[in-house]
Order: sequence, then structure tokens, then C-alpha cells
Amino acid sequence: MINRICFLSILLGLFFVSISAGLQQKKPSPVVMERGKKVYEKECLGCHQADGAGTPRMNPPLIKTKWVIGPKEQLIKVVMKGITDPLTIGDDEYYNPMPAHTYMTDQDISDVLTYVRNSFGNKASAVTVNDVKAVRAKLK
Repeated sequence: MINRICFLSILLGLFFVSISAGLQQKKPSPVVMERGKKVYEKECLGCHQADGAGTPRMNPPLIKTKWVIGPKEQLIKVVMKGITDPLTIGDDEYYNPMPAHTYMTDQDISDVLTYVRNSFGNKASAVTVNDVKAVRAKLK
């Protein structure tokens, strides 16, 4: 009887370990992060700065905000369509409009958003090319 209980306890423990491992955030590949960094440096750094802190009252930070680590679809739309209205994050308002980046490829958007969602202290799921394609299809 004791052997059975011990065996069942071990099985149950292994089950919970495997479940929690599956739920843990998978880190984006170094290749995706490097491609995303290059796109960031070309397209985003001028406004959002090298550290993602943005510019007070002009360009919002990319650090642990719901805009960045929240729903992927919202963030993809921001890149594709831009933002013209003032944006409030916490107690701060940002007034510099963000242009639409309609010329960026699905791969570029996927890479840069994965990079942003996993840089500057952020830890969020990757944005896939399929995520970007789905949003682009909805916007047509």
C-alpha cells in the first residue's frame, strides 16, 4: 500500500512539473531577437530611445506598459495604423503622434514586437508572423 501511495505521489508530482513547464514563457530565439533589434534601431529608437524609456510628454515608454505586454493584436494595430490622439500611460500623457508603418513586412513587425515585448525588462509572448497576418487581414 505504501509503495502504491509513493508511486502515485511521484506520478502526480511529475504531472504538475510537466504542466508548469509547459505554461512557462518560452524565450524567443536569439535570431528573432537580433532581427527585431535591428528593426527597432532603424524604426523605433529615435522616438522610444535605446532603453525603451521614450521621451517625456512626447513618446511613450515601452517598459512594462499594457500597450506592450498586453494583447498582441492591440500592439500590432498600433504599428500598422499609428496613433494620432494623445496617449495616457499612468499619470503621464504623450502627445507626439506615431506614424503608421504600413511599409513594414509581417516578418519585420513580428520580429520588432517580439523584441520589444522581451526587452527593457518586459517578458511577454512572442508575436508571430501569423499574428501579424491575422490583424492585417482584419484591417483590410
